[in-house]
Amino acid sequence: MAKITVRNITDKKSWEDFVLGRNEANFLQSWDWGEFHKALGKTIGRVGFYNEDKLVGVMLSVVEPAKRGKYLTVPGGPIINWQDREVVSVFRDEIKKIAKENNCVFVRVRPQLKSDEFSKKIFKDAGFIKAPIHLHAELTTQLNIAKSEEELLIGMRKTTRYEIKKAIKEGIKITTSTDKKEIKNFYDLQIETAKRQKFVPFSYKFLYEQFKIFAENGNAFLYKAEFENKLLAQAFIIFYGKEAVYHYGASTDEGRHHPGAYLIQWEAIREAKKRNMARYNFWGVAPLNKTDHRFAGLSLFKRGFGGEDFEYLNAQDLIINYPRYTLNYTIETIRKLIRKV
Repeated sequence: MAKITVRNITDKKSWEDFVLGRNEANFLQSWDWGEFHKALGKTIGRVGFYNEDKLVGVMLSVVEPAKRGKYLTVPGGPIINWQDREVVSVFRDEIKKIAKENNCVFVRVRPQLKSDEFSKKIFKDAGFIKAPIHLHAELTTQLNIAKSEEELLIGMRKTTRYEIKKAIKEGIKITTSTDKKEIKNFYDLQIETAKRQKFVPFSYKFLYEQFKIFAENGNAFLYKAEFENKLLAQAFIIFYGKEAVYHYGASTDEGRHHPGAYLIQWEAIREAKKRNMARYNFWGVAPLNKTDHRFAGLSLFKRGFGGEDFEYLNAQDLIINYPRYTLNYTIETIRKLIRKV
């Protein structure tokens, strides 16, 4: 049996070449996602799993500070061969080691794996338990954009197709920007949207640093929809690997009367096609049977573009400190009930 070793990776090209060569490549395991968290002052780790001198897996980890105790996260990863038991075992040992070195209460992993019996067994056998709350989007809706524009339009909900055509007919203007200064306007609009839709907004620094890093490399655009010089909606789209992701969105009251948000999505899909991407990920959606979910309306909007739901394995926790984890588990369970997510 081959001996799997672990080494730190400090070379961006080596990291990106490996990640982008895998089907499960995602921005949460990109080099830039690590740089973003470093800009927020967090401790990150980038390790590679090697079979002799061949790189066979990578893992970005982030230490998250919290009043109830620090915890380690592995978002959208690690990027490894989950069929290889030895690599999985080394991955588990490595995150446990990193967590202890950083005095973390637990490790939370949301892998880039489909939620099925195979993935659930991997984590159960490794000693993980289901996390009480998500780490990143788990139930998503994703659109195969290999089809022609005409085919994509035909595959949409009739109302969605109508709103896109209406937006074009009305002359709604869509512009894009990679200027980090534009994030201030997006942040302000997000605050307005959060009050209306009752969700907790992200901080300005969180949005600024994230957009700055991805936009500098041409991997993020800020879309804006306007009608007669009035702002209707904005969207923060990330383009990475084989998919584009509708990461964040915000809208004005005026946006309720004009279909600017629909045209933004259509233009982002067209941009992703120009980049020869395979799919457009609308990110998180509410379960179909939860009509009282606070994002049920937004989910209806996303699903109208004709994508299919894809459920990633829910976040998994590896407990390091049982007494302190119990407190964390209780708090997060209550928070989930209150927020109806």
